Amino acid sequence: MTIKDKLAAQQIYFILGGLFITSLVVSNLIFQKFFYWYPFHIELFGTKLFEISVGILPYPITFLITDLISEIYGKKRANQIVVMGIFASLFSLSIVFVSNAVPATNWSPVGDSMFSTVFGNTAVAVFASMLAYLFAQFIDIHIYHFWKRITKGKYLWIRNNFSTFSSQFIDTLTILLLLCSFEIIEWNRFTGLLVSGFIFKAFIAACDTPFLYLGVYLFRKRFNLRLNDEIKLL
Repeated sequence: MTIKDKLAAQQIYFILGGLFITSLVVSNLIFQKFFYWYPFHIELFGTKLFEISVGILPYPITFLITDLISEIYGKKRANQIVVMGIFASLFSLSIVFVSNAVPATNWSPVGDSMFSTVFGNTAVAVFASMLAYLFAQFIDIHIYHFWKRITKGKYLWIRNNFSTFSSQFIDTLTILLLLCSFEIIEWNRFTGLLVSGFIFKAFIAACDTPFLYLGVYLFRKRFNLRLNDEIKLL
């Protein structure tokens, strides 16, 4: 690759990293709103299935991006993005903490009570999310490269889906255990939210496979990459 190509590849890597961090931070900030995403009312152990947090909406994007980076830039760069996400989460947590601590004026459109209601549990959410995120993302990257090695770079759909299904279940289980332990969510909703969250994430993971194929195809065409080639950044 020429220097120009490597600079272009590095710029795309930074863009993907920005999308990854934005999706991760936003999912932590909006998690307290829940919605019903399926037209049929199904109950499991007294809990309605498919009632899930809106924080789950941007989260699958992070796994698509890490899979794409793993495929094109390699395991080291994918892990680097994960670590960057941790620092971004901690930084956003500190901003929210300070913002919640300072008193609102009497004319502020958003008062202390409303702000605390929306963002007061953000610290716990970020803590829970970071632990779940650490487990899930590193497992996702590890399993992805395990299947890439086993299949010798073929069958992209296998490593994309197998890695994401496993990591998404671990992510959903971990974050719900922590949120229920901190009494942000009632324990009687645990099973329904676990099943709903995993099914939703697995569904999105299956749907994003064509987008991963498209992304890999565009990268290989743009940078003349052969099967199993990875871009080494400057």
